[in-house]
Amino acid sequence: MLTLGIDTSNYATSLAVFDTNAGEVVCDCKKFLPVKAGQMGLRQSDALFHHINALPQLLQEMAERADFSQIGAVGVSARPRPVDGSYMPCFLAGVNAATGISLARKIPLIQTTHQQGHIAAALFATGNRDLFTEDTLVFHVSGGTTDLLLCHGADQIVPLGTSSDLYAGQAVDRLGVKLGYPFPAGSYVSEQAALCTEKVRPKVSVRGMECSLSGLENQCAKLLAEGKPATYMCKYCLLCIGETLVRMANAALQQYPGLPVVFAGGVMSSDLIRMYVTNRVPNAYFVPAKFASDNAIGISVLAAKENHAWPISST
Repeated sequence: MLTLGIDTSNYATSLAVFDTNAGEVVCDCKKFLPVKAGQMGLRQSDALFHHINALPQLLQEMAERADFSQIGAVGVSARPRPVDGSYMPCFLAGVNAATGISLARKIPLIQTTHQQGHIAAALFATGNRDLFTEDTLVFHVSGGTTDLLLCHGADQIVPLGTSSDLYAGQAVDRLGVKLGYPFPAGSYVSEQAALCTEKVRPKVSVRGMECSLSGLENQCAKLLAEGKPATYMCKYCLLCIGETLVRMANAALQQYPGLPVVFAGGVMSSDLIRMYVTNRVPNAYFVPAKFASDNAIGISVLAAKENHAWPISST
């Protein structure tokens, strides 16, 4: 049996098909929403409009790559996070499409959240199925979150720490846009950072498992005013985020010793952050970029799990 996953986040329309028998992703596709040059994002009404336009084309593409007659369940991210009051209109596009498919095919509809999809995609990409049934420390680091979570699979999520102000992805995007890169700017900032050979000593603000990142934006603005090259500023920004995560992770490991630490979210696609953190945090899991950034892979996996169609435990 196949399961279809749909995710309509603030900046990407994503689909994925999961084969429950093989335990693997058959295919996935994604389309980023268009953001005008110099702008820092989209209004929710515009994001919803772009998702509605993108979904038919992407569904057609997926239907040509997978046998939709074998789809036995459809999963969708219905809101950002599994907490009261979590809501963004852009997710309505995915919910409406998934509901239509469910009713037309008479198959189960599994509603989950964008954050749980990120967690499931990252856990799946580690190759260790047992992480779906064990306690794990998970970082969800993106334009809308810098969350440290205690997770039991993707079902039970206990917040341990977060940023008190700016999120990591916002810091990256704001620097990138100031430097003239398109939004979202993460990939461009990462490319520039990799070109910097100068040593960087990041200054961070972390107390236990809580952090503040507004100072990072101010530090980057100061570097820009001083005329520092873009490569240096980008490296400084990413290493500040990396050092912040290291300190939060090690604080969590003092309270939860021995647990694996999984890093999810678009900001975790950075090779520089991955190398910095893995050298300083024991038992850290970073996953390939397509599993870390916005995607529907985790949604399709959760649809299989909730429909009791995929044996999670490797034993």
